[in-house]
Amino acid sequence: MRILMFLLLFQSTERLSDRVLLQEHQHRRSDVAPMTLAAIEAAALENNREIRVMKERVELAKAGITPSIAVDDPSFSYRAWGTPILAPWNLNQTQHMFMFNQTFPAAGKRELRYEAASQAVELAEAELEARKLDVAARVRATFYELLRNEDELRLHDEQIALARQAVASARIKYTVGRVPQQDVLKAQIAVTRLADHLAMFLQDGDLARARLNTLMGRSPASPLEIEGAYIVPADLPETAMLEQIALDHRPELKALDAEIRQLETKVRLTEKNYKPDISVGAGYMLSPSGSMNRNGYMAELSFNLPWLNRSKHNAEISEAQWQVNVRRAELENQRAMVFQAIQEAVIRANTVARLVEIYRDTLRPQAQATLRAASAAYQTEQTDFLNLIDSQNTALDVEYSYYRALAEFDSRLAELEGIIGVAIPRESIARVGGGQR
Repeated sequence: MRILMFLLLFQSTERLSDRVLLQEHQHRRSDVAPMTLAAIEAAALENNREIRVMKERVELAKAGITPSIAVDDPSFSYRAWGTPILAPWNLNQTQHMFMFNQTFPAAGKRELRYEAASQAVELAEAELEARKLDVAARVRATFYELLRNEDELRLHDEQIALARQAVASARIKYTVGRVPQQDVLKAQIAVTRLADHLAMFLQDGDLARARLNTLMGRSPASPLEIEGAYIVPADLPETAMLEQIALDHRPELKALDAEIRQLETKVRLTEKNYKPDISVGAGYMLSPSGSMNRNGYMAELSFNLPWLNRSKHNAEISEAQWQVNVRRAELENQRAMVFQAIQEAVIRANTVARLVEIYRDTLRPQAQATLRAASAAYQTEQTDFLNLIDSQNTALDVEYSYYRALAEFDSRLAELEGIIGVAIPRESIARVGGGQR
C-alpha cells in the first residue's frame, strides 16, 4: 500500500516539478544586448515623447521673438468723394484719394516686447529641463525596480532548486517509512507556492520593461535586458548643501523665476500704454476734371489719447502687478515644498541605507545559518519538515527584503536628485554586490 501511495505521489510531484521547471526557464534573458542605466537615460532623453513635446514648445517660443518686435502691417485705402448720385459712372466728377498708413508703437514698447518674448523662451527651456529631469528620475527608479526583479528571479531559481531537493528527500524518506505522507505533500505545496511567486515576478518585470521602453520612446513590447549594480553612498550631502543646490539647479524654481521676470516686463509694458501710439499716412489725391489743382497730396498724423481712459489702463497695470505677486508667492511656496521634499527624501534614504546594512550584516547571515542548520537537522531526522520549510521561507523573505532595500535606496537617491535638479556626486558612493549583471 505504501509503495502504491508513493507511486501516486511520485507521478503527481513529477508532473508538478516539470511544470515548475518549465516556468523556471520561461524568464531566461532574451538575445538582445543588455543596456546600462547610462544608455537607457541617453535614449530616453533623446527619444522620449514628453521631451519632444517640450522641445516643440521651446521652438514655438523662439518663433514668437520676431513678431514681438515687428510693427503693425501697413494699410492702404482708397476713397472716392463727390461722385454724382444721378451719374455714378461719371468718375471725372469724383475726387479720388489714395492713402498709405503706418502705425508705430510708443517708444520703448518694442524693446519690452522683445524682452518678454526672450523670457518666454527661457521659461520654455526651463520647463524642458524640468521634464528631462522628471523623465531621468523615472528611468532610474524603473531601472532599479527591474534590477531588483532580476535578483528576485535569480533567488526564485535558487529556491526552486532547494524545493526540488526537499521533494526528493521527502519521497525517499517516505518510501522507507521514516517520514509521514504529509511531508511529501508539504514539499509539493512549497514548490507550488514558488510557482505562484514566479507569476508575480514575471508580471512585475514585464511592467517595468514596458515603462522603460515607453520612456525611451520605443514600443512597450520591445525586448529589453539591463546590466548594472546597486549603489549605496557612505554619506549623503548635508541638507543645507542640498537646499542650495536645489535653489541653483531645480528647473521648476528656475522656470518660476523666469516667469516672474517675464511678468515684471509685462508690467512695464502695460505702463507704456500711457504713451500714445502714432499713426502716419501719406496719400495722392486726384480732383475732378476742370479743377484748378487737379493733382495733390495728403499727409496725415494721428495718435490715441490713453490718458483719457485712465481707469482701463490703471486696471491693466494692477492686474499685471497682481500676476507678479501671485507668482512670487508661488515661488516661495515652491521653495518651501522643495526644502520639505529634500528633508523627507534624505530621511527615507538614510533609513533604507540602515536597513540595507542590517540585512547585509545581520539578518542575511543569520537566515542562511538557520537554513543550513535546519537542512542538516532534517537530514538527520532531528527536526520535522515544517521547520525546514519555515527556515527556507524565512531565508527567502530576508533575501527578497535585502534586494528590495537596495533597489529602494537607489530609487530614493533618484528621487533626491530629481528634487535638487542635479546628480549627486558619486565620489563617495560604493558599489555593492548581488545586483551586478
